Amino acid sequence: MVSGPGRPCLPAPGTVRGIRGPGDAATRRWVAPPHARILGRMRIDFDPEAMGRTPFYKLLTSVVVPRPIAWVATVSANGTANLAPHSFFTVASVAPPIVQFTSVGRKDSLRNVEDTGEFVVNFAPEGLFEQINATATDFPHGVSEFEAVGVAQEASARVKPPRVAGAPVALECVVHSTLGLGDATVVFGRVVHAAIDEEVLVDGHAEITRLRPLARLGKDEWGTVGDVRELARVRYADWEGERPGKG
Repeated sequence: MVSGPGRPCLPAPGTVRGIRGPGDAATRRWVAPPHARILGRMRIDFDPEAMGRTPFYKLLTSVVVPRPIAWVATVSANGTANLAPHSFFTVASVAPPIVQFTSVGRKDSLRNVEDTGEFVVNFAPEGLFEQINATATDFPHGVSEFEAVGVAQEASARVKPPRVAGAPVALECVVHSTLGLGDATVVFGRVVHAAIDEEVLVDGHAEITRLRPLARLGKDEWGTVGDVRELARVRYADWEGERPGKG
C-alpha cells in the first residue's frame, strides 16, 4: 500500500480500503467496514507526527470549523492596551461562568493576562471585519492595536482593559487559571460582567441575525451567518414518539 501525509491509502493486492490493520505507517493493510462499502467513498490518511506541526495545524483549522472569535482586549503592566483576535475560543463552565481562549505561542494577550489577571472578550461582528483582521498583525511588543488600527474603545465596568466600543457584546473577565499544553496556553476567565447592545436583544435574548458574528475557517477564510435552523432537544421520555426517521 502507498500511504503518506495527505495521500490516499492505496490497498495492497488482495485488500480493500477501510479499517487499519497491522504494519507500519507506510505498509498498513486496510479492510473496508460495511458502512464504508455502502457509502462507496475513500478516506485520506493523515499522520500528525509525519506531517509536522505547521501542515497539520493548517489541516486541523480547516476541519474544526466554524470557530467563534474572541476579540481579546488586555492591558500590559505599564498600561498599554492590546487587542487581538483568538479563534480557539469557547464557553468552559456555566457556574461559575467561565470562558476560555487559547494563545498559540507567547503573545501579548497571554503576557498581559498573566501580569494583570484581567481581560475582555469582545464580540467580533461582520461590520468590523477588516479591523478585526488588522489587529492580528504582528505589531512590535508595546504597540497598542487600538491606536495602530484605529479601533474605538470605551471603559469597562469591572476590569481595567477597555471594551471595543463597536462590539455588540463584551464579556469582562478575571483570570481563573491557565493551562499549558505543548506550545499553547489555555486561558480560563471568570466572567464578572457582561455588556450587550440593546439593539441585538429580543426579549432578553441576543438574536443571531442581529449579532451577525464572524467565524474563522481554514486558510485566510472567514465565515458569516448562513441559514439558521431551530430544533428543540428531544427528551428521552418523548423519544419513541419523536425519534428521527419514525413515521
